[in-house]
Amino acid sequence: MENKKPDLTLKDLGQFFGTQAYHKIWMNTTATDGIVYIMQNGYSWFITDAISVFKTKANLLGQDFLAIKLKLKGSNGAKMVITDGNEKILYQQEYKYTDAKKEFTLYYLNDVLIYSGEY
Repeated sequence: MENKKPDLTLKDLGQFFGTQAYHKIWMNTTATDGIVYIMQNGYSWFITDAISVFKTKANLLGQDFLAIKLKLKGSNGAKMVITDGNEKILYQQEYKYTDAKKEFTLYYLNDVLIYSGEY
């Protein structure tokens, strides 16, 4: 088996426009091909953190639509910002260290996690 190093720059992320399949990933959450690509390339921690937040925080339960942004801060830090899609911040989480190299936005709609390019 080939031991392929994850692409933290997500150089192929732009190829995801829609999805060919839906993937069950965690806690009744389904993901698109773009989300699976992100997870396979070093960002599983961010996806699982985001899911655990919007599946457990009272103010996020029952929301029709969520936008989840990974924002890089400084040389090693990051921030997760979850909004209602209209820039109203519903939750934020700081990461003092990450090896992430790419900022991106995900959407959560009807138990499906979608990369923004697929929406």
